[in-house]
Amino acid sequence: MTHYAHLWLFFAVVFGVIALPGLDMAFVLGSALSGGRRKGMAAVGGIVAGGVCHVTMTALGIGMLLKLIPGVFNAVLLAGALYIAWIGLSLLRSTSGFDASVSPVVRPQRATFWQGMFTALLNPKAYLFMLAIFPQFLRPAYGALWVQALVLWGIIAITQFVVYGGIALTADAVRAWLKQRPSSNMLATRWVGILLIAAALFTGVEGWRGI
Repeated sequence: MTHYAHLWLFFAVVFGVIALPGLDMAFVLGSALSGGRRKGMAAVGGIVAGGVCHVTMTALGIGMLLKLIPGVFNAVLLAGALYIAWIGLSLLRSTSGFDASVSPVVRPQRATFWQGMFTALLNPKAYLFMLAIFPQFLRPAYGALWVQALVLWGIIAITQFVVYGGIALTADAVRAWLKQRPSSNMLATRWVGILLIAAALFTGVEGWRGI
């Protein structure tokens, strides 16, 4: 396999993983629906930045340490799932729908960025990917490993930006439509809350089984 074919294969795998619903996608969706496009893109930026930490941790072997100490990995897994579940519960308890002035999940863009990064760092799917898949695409025959890791991270970052950015823009358009229809707004708020809680439960259960 040529190096370019190797990279295309990695992109295909990454796209499949990122396109699957999970904590990161749920956070971007909730941020964009509650705070609009800017908040959604701030969430995307934080998640992309979290990817830098994942690659760095893998290079330093910290990811393997988490795998070898189940208690630490379980704590990270549950913290991420509980955080997204809290956002979902907040939406279920909201009495105003996706209203930026009162929504409990709205926060300044800078804070949203850091929360997105925090969510990415608590995402068990990311750790499982970095432990099981990422190292398989580092080949000494293709040059310095740190350069390869940088290129692979670039592929991850671009894919995250395209997929999650598309979700943020779509959610912002839906938010504008819902604001004109109060009854639909509240119904959508409840459904998104349920979806976030379901995503948290699914991620937590599946991630725990994957340990």
